[in-house]
Amino acid sequence: MLTPYGRSTILKTTILATAIAVSGLFFPPVATAFLVFSAAAILGFAFWFFRDPDRTPAETGRVILAPADGRVILVEEHDHPFTGSRSTLISIFMSPLNVHVNRIPQSGRITLLQYHPGSFNMAFDHKSMEENERMDIGIESDSLKVFFSQVSGFIARRIVCPLRMEELVEAGKRFGMIKFGSRVDIFIPQGSTPAVAVGGKTRAGETVIARW
Repeated sequence: MLTPYGRSTILKTTILATAIAVSGLFFPPVATAFLVFSAAAILGFAFWFFRDPDRTPAETGRVILAPADGRVILVEEHDHPFTGSRSTLISIFMSPLNVHVNRIPQSGRITLLQYHPGSFNMAFDHKSMEENERMDIGIESDSLKVFFSQVSGFIARRIVCPLRMEELVEAGKRFGMIKFGSRVDIFIPQGSTPAVAVGGKTRAGETVIARW
């Protein structure tokens, strides 16, 4: 299954790959084989990168799900204006090899949605949380607030976020992506217990990253 967020990129890649393959017809056989192989590899990577597998939460109830596939690179206490004092920050680094479709971590209503232009530092550099281009998202339910950011990186220069203010969202559902690797930072309020540690792997919409 391919994500609709990648349709335009796949179309452009298909055109490019076709042009490369056709140009190979005008070269000697060895060069032709190389160009055709290169075109197939480029197209294959595009289809693989925009894959969008179905996911089922590992646990339901009073849990917060991972918003992104990747590796946990930070778990630490932070004060935050949306989630309050002594919140916990969990940062997930997404490499180009991960599934890049993001998912809602907690059911509720979108009460904060703000885009911030910025730089394109390496995503594993923690200063990217504040300096890089990002989309901030806040979700509120009757008993919980969750804040998370889609953060661009050195390679990732395209954040996709079709969410709308006051929209009702459901945990585990798809909502956007960051193209070609980056990070997602999520703040959970005091009273929530992290269920992941630095170095752990997450799967969006499936891995439980905290319980409350």
